[in-house]
Amino acid sequence: MGLSSSSARAESEAPFAVLRSESELSTENGLYRFLRYESAAREEAFAIVMGDLAGSDPAFVRVHSECLTGEVFSSLKCDCRDQLEQAMLLIAERGRGAVVYLRQEGRGIGLGNKIRAYALQARGADTIEANHELGFPTDLREFDLAAAILRDLGATSVILHTNNPEKVQALEENGIAVVSRAPAYGTVNQHNRDYLETKHRELGHDLGTLLALGGRKPDAP
Repeated sequence: MGLSSSSARAESEAPFAVLRSESELSTENGLYRFLRYESAAREEAFAIVMGDLAGSDPAFVRVHSECLTGEVFSSLKCDCRDQLEQAMLLIAERGRGAVVYLRQEGRGIGLGNKIRAYALQARGADTIEANHELGFPTDLREFDLAAAILRDLGATSVILHTNNPEKVQALEENGIAVVSRAPAYGTVNQHNRDYLETKHRELGHDLGTLLALGGRKPDAP
C-alpha cells in the first residue's frame, strides 16, 4: 500500500544525516563503532554504537546533548556525566544499542552562554530563569537530527534512556517508535539538587523517585 499524501509529505520533509567518518572505539565497557554525521546545515553529531540496530527488536538508545562542564571537567552542577556513563554501561550489558551525541551544550545556548547562565544561577536564578534573563527560551534543543541518525542506523523502534518527555515526543514525531522509556538516574548532591528539582517541576522530567530517595538510585541497596 502506498503512502498517504500526508505521510509522503512528512517523509520528504524529514531531516537527513550524512555519515562522514567511522572507526572503532575501544572503551572500558567494550568495543563500539564511532560515527560522525552531518546534517544538511553542516550540524555535527556523533553515534556510539554497539551491535546492529536494525531489526524488529527495539534498540536501547540514549539521545544525549553535549555537556563539556560535566563530562570533561566533572562539574557537580548537573547529572549529565552520570547519565552518559550509565547509558554506555547499559548498552554494553545488552550488547546492542547506541548513544546519539548532539552538540547542543547548555540546552542549546552554547558553552559561553552557559557560563553566563551559571553566573546568574550563583546569584539566585534557577536554570530556566537564567536562560530567560539572557534572552533565550527555556530549551533550544532539537532532536530531529538524532532521529535521522537512528534511521540511517536501521533503528525504527527504541527503548529510550531518558527522563525527558520531549525527547520521546520528538523521536516519535520523526518516525522512531519509542516502545518504552528507561529512566536515566544520576547522583543527587547539594550542587545539583535545585537544578534537578527545577527540571522535574517545570520541565516534566521524571525525577520524582530519585529526588524522594535523597540521592540514592532506586536500585541501590
